[in-house]
Amino acid sequence: METARVTSKGQLVVPSRLRRKYGIKPGTKICFIERDSEILFQPVTREYIRSVCGLLKSETFVTQELLKERARDKEREEAELEKLGAR
Repeated sequence: METARVTSKGQLVVPSRLRRKYGIKPGTKICFIERDSEILFQPVTREYIRSVCGLLKSETFVTQELLKERARDKEREEAELEKLGAR
């Protein structure tokens, strides 16, 4: 585990070993994530963006499938109402 101090300006120096390992260079954007009682930070790299885009694609797929399923349910409900003479 490595430590760092926060400056009076709120700046934090990331240890060089971690900068090299995770490709953090001057100008690299960092995403701060709060989870429970922790603060995580994730360099916003191309790999990170690809992984997030991959998650969003799968969420879109799931949403589309749910909408299709709901449309099928609605068709069945309308057919049932028609049988009962409600339509």
